[in-house]
Amino acid sequence: METISIQVPREVLHATRMTVEELRRELALHLFQQGKLSFGKAREMTGMTAWDFQILLGARRIPIHYGLPEYAEDLKALR
Repeated sequence: METISIQVPREVLHATRMTVEELRRELALHLFQQGKLSFGKAREMTGMTAWDFQILLGARRIPIHYGLPEYAEDLKALR
């Protein structure tokens, strides 16, 4: 998997009192919640297992959006 780097000023990281991993997780959660990332891609971005990511979503009260497009995508992947 090819990756890109995003530069975040150290002061921002310090101000948020977050680690790089925590910041990555928050970005993934936000993008998932906004419908910009699928469950799988957001989970992949966090490096969490599907189960742990689902537990995190539940703890944050972020609903899993799973509709016909996601179902069709899953069916396609299964074939």
